[in-house]
Amino acid sequence: MPAATNKADLRAVAIKEFAKLIELCADVTPEQAAFVHQDTTIKDVIGHRAHWTELFLGWYQDGQAGKTVYFPAKGYKWNELKRYNAALRESQANLTWDDVQTMLHDSHAKLIDFIDSLDDAALYGGPMKGANNDWTTGRWAEAAGPSHYRSAAKYIRAVKRATA
Repeated sequence: MPAATNKADLRAVAIKEFAKLIELCADVTPEQAAFVHQDTTIKDVIGHRAHWTELFLGWYQDGQAGKTVYFPAKGYKWNELKRYNAALRESQANLTWDDVQTMLHDSHAKLIDFIDSLDDAALYGGPMKGANNDWTTGRWAEAAGPSHYRSAAKYIRAVKRATA
């Protein structure tokens, strides 16, 4: 699927992929959400997706403020994602299935508000400030939202097959 190149398409794909993910989550039981498949759980994946949307929004804010943007987070490099994600799972371990679903809904609402607050030029007119690469703000937003929603949906379908 080609990446969005304008605000309308970005908003549409974010809403579409979120709806698909929420539909898949609708009948997931707390037991299914806690089932370990490929070293993680549905609850972990949903908590992760909510967290990464928040990370993206923080990256954008820091870049706009002229602050140092830490990718993926302060004290971590991209090649340390396994360590970062393990620490994230540990920090979210006490959250319930309901908690992470609420987090996902909240982070998605913030993402849509964010998209709505910018125009095409701000989203796609050039690299995201502070990102130190050529990706536009819109491309980063798509990676943090719709792309993550798609991969979470793929994982949930795999768990549902494994637990059927």
